[in-house]
Amino acid sequence: MNITEKIAYWVDIAGYDLETARAMLTSGRYLYAVFMCQQAVEKLLKAAYMEFGSGGEPPRTHNLTFLLGKLELDKIPEEIELLASRLSAYYIETRYPNYKEKLSCLVDSSEAERTVNKTEDAFSWLQSQMK
Repeated sequence: MNITEKIAYWVDIAGYDLETARAMLTSGRYLYAVFMCQQAVEKLLKAAYMEFGSGGEPPRTHNLTFLLGKLELDKIPEEIELLASRLSAYYIETRYPNYKEKLSCLVDSSEAERTVNKTEDAFSWLQSQMK
């Protein structure tokens, strides 16, 4: 795969994850909705990294704040930086069974909907920065 194909691949699976986040929200699986938001943003950031980061393979990390910081962009909106930080926590915490029950209580329908909506906004902004 050349770099253009790799970028297209990351963008495609990021879009699929964002659609899955919306489906999880609709079905009432709020914890998984926010987790899929994290996955969608992570994959889109990896596509962006390949496009206007160092140009090489993206780092093997799930830390969205770190990935965002590696992008060579003039100005990243503060709300996207805040979302990246928040979504990174969802990735780490949802991977461990003892956190799932606690997080399920914290991620209610309004929190999940707010997260999905903010993720969709961030997704649109990031895509607008790409070619």
